[in-house]
Amino acid sequence: MDTGNLQECIHHRFGQVKLLATALTHSSYANEQEGSDDNERLEFLGDAVLELCISEEGYKRYPDAPEGHLTRIRSQLVKEQSLAALARELKLHHYLLLGKGEEQQGGRERDALLADAFEALLGAVFLDAGFEVAKKVTLGIFEDKWPKRAVVPENKDFKSRLQEVSQEQFKGRPNYVLAGTTGPEHEKLFDVDATLPSGEVFRGRGTSVKRAEQDAAHKALEFLNDQ
Repeated sequence: MDTGNLQECIHHRFGQVKLLATALTHSSYANEQEGSDDNERLEFLGDAVLELCISEEGYKRYPDAPEGHLTRIRSQLVKEQSLAALARELKLHHYLLLGKGEEQQGGRERDALLADAFEALLGAVFLDAGFEVAKKVTLGIFEDKWPKRAVVPENKDFKSRLQEVSQEQFKGRPNYVLAGTTGPEHEKLFDVDATLPSGEVFRGRGTSVKRAEQDAAHKALEFLNDQ
């Protein structure tokens, strides 16, 4: 697989090309190919790299913005649909290695899969060259995606809204934990528990961990609104 164009797009040439290959390998493919590693661990790492890079840059770009505004801006930038759109701009869907079932189910166009691959790519850059290079790559990709001012539309996602409400009511943030998964690999559903600082737990379900978190946050918000 020739990834030269992809490496040019992100302005990083991999020293350890195997890291890039792993970032582009979905678990459905790895399960069919003995000895192949999937990108789930790199996704976990890339998620953390992405959050730190975007948080730090937002802090610098909007020096007068309160914490709530910074949270909403970050949420808009790193939500699943936004990351999937960036993945398409980089043409990641052309490079992904998918299992036969996932391919037949249209996995190459699924937002959740593309967003995960995007995060895995950032995780691979981090392991290949360190945080400063990963930050440069990340901020380069997001350069023209930032709002001109620290104003975000009111249609906030549920996690951001719940965090604000939780901070106001309990002076603390909700905690999200993956509770389990069900279903076959190509139709897997994720269960996530959102626990409020007051102790209430709300379970959400979705086709990705992020969607399950949003579902759990939505249920928690409905509960708090009824109080």
